Amino acid sequence: MKSGKILVVDDEPSEREGLARLVGQWGYEVETASSGEEALNLVETQHPAVVLTDLVLPEMDGLTLLQKLKETGRPPIVLLVTGHGTVETAVEAMRHGAFDYLTKPVDTTRLQVLLEKSIEQESLSREVNFLRHQLRQKGSFGQMVGQSRGMQEVYRWVELAGTSTAPVLVYGESGTGKELVARTIHELSNRRNKPFVAINCAAIPETLIESELFGHERGAFTGATERRLGCFELTDGGTLFLDEVAEMDSNTQAKLLRVLQEGSFRRVGGGKHEIQVDVRVVAATNQNPTEAIANGKLREDLFYRLNVFSIHLPPLRERREDVVLLAKTFIEEFNRQDNRQVRGLTTEVEKELERYHWPGNVRELRNVIQRAVVISGTGLIGAEHLPDNVLRGAAPAPAAAGGSVTPIREMERDAILRALEETGQDKRRAAQLLGISLKTLYNKLAKYGIQAVKSARLT
Repeated sequence: MKSGKILVVDDEPSEREGLARLVGQWGYEVETASSGEEALNLVETQHPAVVLTDLVLPEMDGLTLLQKLKETGRPPIVLLVTGHGTVETAVEAMRHGAFDYLTKPVDTTRLQVLLEKSIEQESLSREVNFLRHQLRQKGSFGQMVGQSRGMQEVYRWVELAGTSTAPVLVYGESGTGKELVARTIHELSNRRNKPFVAINCAAIPETLIESELFGHERGAFTGATERRLGCFELTDGGTLFLDEVAEMDSNTQAKLLRVLQEGSFRRVGGGKHEIQVDVRVVAATNQNPTEAIANGKLREDLFYRLNVFSIHLPPLRERREDVVLLAKTFIEEFNRQDNRQVRGLTTEVEKELERYHWPGNVRELRNVIQRAVVISGTGLIGAEHLPDNVLRGAAPAPAAAGGSVTPIREMERDAILRALEETGQDKRRAAQLLGISLKTLYNKLAKYGIQAVKSARLT
């Protein structure tokens, strides 16, 4: 038996029973109703996933039934069956929330496909409703946490993107949670049961990125001893998350653009053999896209192809009202993970966390809380459980008199210097402490003209 109950509504017994038998043969549980009023009663008691209704009914027609179903607590997906003379009315009904319509005589193949899609849509609708309830109750939307106005806007776009197959561009500073956004979009899409593959373009050498994405044939280059499938083939049917897409070289960006446009590519060394794939791409960058284009880091044509949905993730310093909520969420996570019994935060610590500027954003906060949970073990997290850089950097630094450095830039520079000092100039560990990638740290060192003292360790 397939999941999802179907309610067939028609005042003609032969039509009603015929459709019910057909749908039942496909493995669905079926209920029937001979009028709109009976259908409404069954929806309240049986909670069908899909209502398959004739448009022309006595007393209450299919359009009126659709409107009344939308007013119920758990509105089902509605499919309309109509004669050719009322197709315009059926199209109008779709504008008011009907999922689709079929004309008589019903095309059984099309009906079967529409029922499968309707069940998928109903499942996604239930997931979205659950997430909205979760947001109201706990301030979280899936794995994303926050009740600030900026995050409410993110949730709205994530929900819209989840119902589409279009590419998405997510941008925001390192550590703001771009991969969480991509995963949530995937979970809200009809690809949720297909692969989700994430790749950090900044972490792969330029000479290997093309092979990583598109795969290669045996002998394509030195060391290619066998055929290797790339991320696009491994993700077929699912969602591919390309983090730091602006770190790709221009030639690879051009090939990515072609895949987005044509849905096909060639493996490295694959000659003219084209491979077709169905992959939804969510790309991310820690740079402002407009600035990345101006600096030659991001191709303008690729940007416009990715920018169907554009989601900006605000830095944590711009949503300070979310900091304590996030911290408490992380405490619960690490209590479960490490078998600890930390009850929460002292009032002093809450204020310190809200005052700190968090250059590493949510990732840095998560690391700080994990460390505090391990050190504390039980009771409340106090100031003694926080790292010195958080306590010393709690108050925003004033702007230099007459200088060109903004307070945020100065605080970020100071945080980098402190992280290097605390780690003995170990840049890899400093990047982890700050909650950013090693490549991002090198970029910031160059940006602020910081000459780190060479460490005895490999950095």
